[in-house]
Amino acid sequence: MSEQQGGVNGGGPGALFAIGGAEDKLKKRMVLQEFVEAAGGSKARIVVVPTASALGPDVVDVYSALFAALGAASVVGVRPENREDADDPAFIEPVTEATGIFMTGGNQLKLSGVVTGTAFGRAVTEAHARGAAVGGTSAGASILAEHMIAFGRSGATPRQRMSQLAGGLGLVQGAIVDQHFAQRNRYGRLLSLVAQSPGLLGIGVDEDTAAVVRGSHLEVVGRGAVTIFDGSRITSNAHYAKRSEAILASGVVLHVLPATATFDLKARALLSYGPQPPAEELASIEAAEADLRALAKEIAAEGAGPAYYAERKRRAGRRTARTANAGEAVGEPKAKKRAGTSAAAARSRPEATEPLSAGAELSTPDSEPQPDSGTV
Repeated sequence: MSEQQGGVNGGGPGALFAIGGAEDKLKKRMVLQEFVEAAGGSKARIVVVPTASALGPDVVDVYSALFAALGAASVVGVRPENREDADDPAFIEPVTEATGIFMTGGNQLKLSGVVTGTAFGRAVTEAHARGAAVGGTSAGASILAEHMIAFGRSGATPRQRMSQLAGGLGLVQGAIVDQHFAQRNRYGRLLSLVAQSPGLLGIGVDEDTAAVVRGSHLEVVGRGAVTIFDGSRITSNAHYAKRSEAILASGVVLHVLPATATFDLKARALLSYGPQPPAEELASIEAAEADLRALAKEIAAEGAGPAYYAERKRRAGRRTARTANAGEAVGEPKAKKRAGTSAAAARSRPEATEPLSAGAELSTPDSEPQPDSGTV
């Protein structure tokens, strides 16, 4: 990690973790492990804030189990649902004692509307100032900046009115943070915002990747990259481009930073970069990536717990066994038997596996959000 330690172990403000979403929860859990360590390791007292999430208590259960398994001393969920809750001392007290605050993914505009400008939001910034690690995934990453993306469209070409901003916590100064960056092709919307506000750095964070900020230094952790747009010397027509016209963005400095790279946000310059992980570690990372990709159409970015995956596998196995037994029924014509076997094979394919339905023993995550929604 960066030499600018700070926070729980080094005094001063804590580390900031802007996680691009879909962080690995099953294998190496590199990003979440780094967060727990920054929050105090075995002494970490973590508050999970699921305000943005459309899921119920399950989302807190998932992160509670994960952080506990990674060594945290205690994990509690605090969920203000409106601004009245966010000014209630009962919701604020756990934050004042936390060494780590973690905000989940979900609806960015809801998170901004509930947290910013309230006693709860001020408690989070005060906790960070006294040394607590503050971070979040997806929507929870965007709110760390002073200006956060409320919603917007995907696409590689920057266009007018491509996205909308809302107020953030202001913990990352002089920047806009976007997430699911490469996976959802959000280059255009972040670049359009930089073209409209060249004084702000555009920081795009890939999935299962964290931009870890200590002071003015940003370090990349995880399997993806952090993309930075510096529009200090940009030439743009953003001030007169109409409706959804393409925006001119010439002279933008691009930085694509993989794991181990460090960047000075104040000087807007690369500081250092190290070797990539060893081959066996890369193979493990690639395996985790393949697992996530196979389930990407069935789970929301805010994730599901290990029990969900285990139940999903068991149900697929039971369905295949029932179909195979039916095909062995006495007196069944051979043609019908072959048809049944073929149908069984089709139903047993991973893409034909049905997710857990509403009201089942385990809750399912939300479906994949649409580009124009306020959900990430």
